[in-house]
Amino acid sequence: MKGLAVSLLGLWLVPMVALAQQPVDFNTITSVTVSGGTVEITGSKKADFNSFTMTDPPRLVIDVSGAVFKDVPEELPVGNGTVTGIRTQAYGTESSSIARILIGYEREVETDIQASGNKLVVKVLGGGGNAAVAQLTPAEGQGAPAQGTAAANTQAGSNAQDAARAAASDREAQEKAVKAAADAARAEREAQEKAAAEAAARAKADADAERKRQEEAQAAAKRQDEERRASEQAAAAERKRQEEEAQAAAKRAEDERRASAQAAADQKRQREEDAKAAADEKRAAAQAAAEEKRAAAQAAAEERQASAKTAAEQKRAAAQAAAEAKRQKDEERQAAAQARREEQQSAREAAAEAKRQRAAEARERREQAVAARESRARPSQGSAASTSRESGGGAVSLRRKTMTQIGFQQQPDSSRVFVRTNEPVRYTVNGSGNQVVLELENTRVVESNNTLPLDTHFFPSAVSRVEAFSNAGQSVRVVIQLKQGVRYETRQEGGLITLDFPRPGR
Repeated sequence: MKGLAVSLLGLWLVPMVALAQQPVDFNTITSVTVSGGTVEITGSKKADFNSFTMTDPPRLVIDVSGAVFKDVPEELPVGNGTVTGIRTQAYGTESSSIARILIGYEREVETDIQASGNKLVVKVLGGGGNAAVAQLTPAEGQGAPAQGTAAANTQAGSNAQDAARAAASDREAQEKAVKAAADAARAEREAQEKAAAEAAARAKADADAERKRQEEAQAAAKRQDEERRASEQAAAAERKRQEEEAQAAAKRAEDERRASAQAAADQKRQREEDAKAAADEKRAAAQAAAEEKRAAAQAAAEERQASAKTAAEQKRAAAQAAAEAKRQKDEERQAAAQARREEQQSAREAAAEAKRQRAAEARERREQAVAARESRARPSQGSAASTSRESGGGAVSLRRKTMTQIGFQQQPDSSRVFVRTNEPVRYTVNGSGNQVVLELENTRVVESNNTLPLDTHFFPSAVSRVEAFSNAGQSVRVVIQLKQGVRYETRQEGGLITLDFPRPGR
């Protein structure tokens, strides 16, 4: 009965301990497979992901948050007529780890992404490629998409809504199944807990009875041991008393013998000590006379040294006092001269700073006036090969702006980096070496996905990497790394700022 109770308790406690000790791990992506135009991404749990597309060549990028790869190659060539190949890349650390899957296509297609349990299924929809490209890549030089593109976007939006409804239905069914499984597990756990409690109660009763029987047996054995020890102790005490009496008699005889020997030794030692004392007195008298003579000589020498030392210290003190007075006068003169020089320097610097401030304010007013007249008249051009600074935006509101999107596009003969804001903003562009920095004034980033880096080094483009940084909510810096310094063209149309870079060799 006791063994059954222990087994039931073990069956109940082991799952609880395992749940308490189980670490929270990442979503581990173990395989990426391709079947025709369908790509399946398998992880260890349901994926939290974002996606976006690129053109020229067509690409679909899927970023899975809180995920890592395991036994998945970095590059998987396919070439089946629809999918050209797949590339994987992991970046970030700890909870910000992101697994990126880049799917290349032979042509521009429309895709549908569905989450099925721990899998992401990416399918190619028929006839949707041109619509997707039109939605993500507006025609150059136009502020809004064409009428045909709007129709394609409407069709793509309808497909996306159907897919969203299907995903919601699947998610609701999965949640119901999970709830039913949780209810069944809870009922099973309650039954196990009840059986374990009953078994523990029975085991406790049996253990109490066994413990009582053992206690009674131990009490009887203890009484017998105490009686036996009492008789043994009495016999031992008698033997000890007799031994002590014999030892005491022997000790008294030994003490008497030692006392006699000690008395004789003490008399002899006393005689020796008396003779030694007489000799010590004689040596002490001679030593005292010698000490008195040395003390008198030493006192005379110390008195002479003290007199000479006092005279020398008086002479040094007088010299030091004179030198200190002279040093203080010199320091006072130097301090006064230094104070006059600092006052004159402060006055000159204040005058120069006021003059520079007035010149800077006048120059800024002129630049603002010129920028307001010319910001919409023509696009600006710059070169990353040499240091340059450009500004634009004209007259804008004083409200805080929000950067809503950042992206990269391949144009027929150039590469484009674009930034969208909820309304026009003032901006500056700085180019130096192989880096171009676009700074948006009075702007913030709300969506953290907009600060993820865009790695474009594998495209036939002068652009290698694009990344946005938020400067404490006051401004947004977009840093564009180039493979080589090239000239670029900056344009702003409403809430859209574009920077076009010619392709290498053009």
